[in-house]
Amino acid sequence: MDSQHNLWPGLPFEEWQDTYATLHLWTQIVGKIRLTLTPWTNHSWHVPLYVTSRGLTTTLIPYGSRGFQVDFDFIDHKLRIETCEAFKWSMDLKPQTVSYFYTSVMNALAAMGMPVTINKKPNEIVDPIPFDKDEVHSSYDPECVHQFWRILVHSDRIFKQFRTRFIGKCSPVHFFWGSFDLAVTRFSGRKAPLHPGGVPNIPDWVVQEAYSHEVYSCGFWPGGGALPFPVYYAYAYPEPPDFREANVRLLNAFYSEDLSEFILPYEDIRTSDTPDNDLIAFLQKTYEAAADLGQWDRNSLEQVTA
Repeated sequence: MDSQHNLWPGLPFEEWQDTYATLHLWTQIVGKIRLTLTPWTNHSWHVPLYVTSRGLTTTLIPYGSRGFQVDFDFIDHKLRIETCEAFKWSMDLKPQTVSYFYTSVMNALAAMGMPVTINKKPNEIVDPIPFDKDEVHSSYDPECVHQFWRILVHSDRIFKQFRTRFIGKCSPVHFFWGSFDLAVTRFSGRKAPLHPGGVPNIPDWVVQEAYSHEVYSCGFWPGGGALPFPVYYAYAYPEPPDFREANVRLLNAFYSEDLSEFILPYEDIRTSDTPDNDLIAFLQKTYEAAADLGQWDRNSLEQVTA
């Protein structure tokens, strides 16, 4: 654990893609429990999970006058539910179907006197299988999941450092289970044009509310599709003119025409001698491109430094 390369672990996509697909669906089940029971917050900020010292958490979820929390533990590989009355339940995270995971969690909540009904159709996934019918996804490699969590821990740390520089409206650093990415978003304060929607298995109105105002957003994504490797990304909505031609010359960063985002391969950060500085530089360069080309009022949005 002495070198920077050991601190930032490898995560080859092909070694964990089946586990990734299964874990994505498990987090959606837990996330939809929070979504169902938590009051709406703008831009769907009431639905994400958050990085912890052991994995991911819902934080406290209200249930009438009661409350509970659901935690993924990626060290001991457990899912835990704890109530405010100190009732506890846990299950092992191991190879098991999405259907079994869904049934186990729902039965546990019902046994605690907190039955929940969620939309069983996964979001942001093409050709989704309802959770209670999914006997296809059942992989779980604990070492890969642990490595993934360690990347989230480092990314969360850097994103929070980056977030402090901005005094305008800014999201928390949070993990969206639909897209399966850790993200933080800055706002210019101005309204944006209506988003066209079209995200798989999400109502257009949800996407349109999420992008109701101009944003710069960045995050970490494990990859998929045209990018079968983990990446850091950054984008602006609406994308200002010439944003994709912006001078973001850092390691192997590039603009993806497929995703309309700047992409920095995670491997570049993992193998860098100065990963923290390089990741901050990528975030700052892409933000400045979005803010300057989008004519944001940076003087009123950013922390003044001596």
